[in-house]
Amino acid sequence: MDDTYFLYTDGAARGNPGPAAVGAVLYRGHPRPEDLAAEVSRAIGHATNNVAEYQAVVDGLKMAADYRPAKLTLRSDSQLLVRQLLGSYRVRSAALKPLHRQVLELLEPIREVEIQHVPREENRHADRLANRALDS
Repeated sequence: MDDTYFLYTDGAARGNPGPAAVGAVLYRGHPRPEDLAAEVSRAIGHATNNVAEYQAVVDGLKMAADYRPAKLTLRSDSQLLVRQLLGSYRVRSAALKPLHRQVLELLEPIREVEIQHVPREENRHADRLANRALDS
């Protein structure tokens, strides 16, 4: 069994802040439809887009924990989130600090982690899940 996973996450807020939702997609082995392991799509209430982006990662990592990945590639189209997780940007927002800390704690048990920024076009599935939750 391949113990490499790919997690794509996206958060959305209409109005920023406004009604918000998250989407996350987990693939095992390869980021292909046939390798889909799990997904999450849910509304999170009233939030900013950045809070939604972080909450999507939290939800995705909690979902991924059930699979006990040894290697995980986290992919997001949020440059701010990726740069903050990589340590090249400081987390200044009081609303994001606890979420940032939670993400780092959820990443701790994973032996190998890679965090990547991807263009929106490569994150369509997670985006669809977040928007589906917003629309329902």
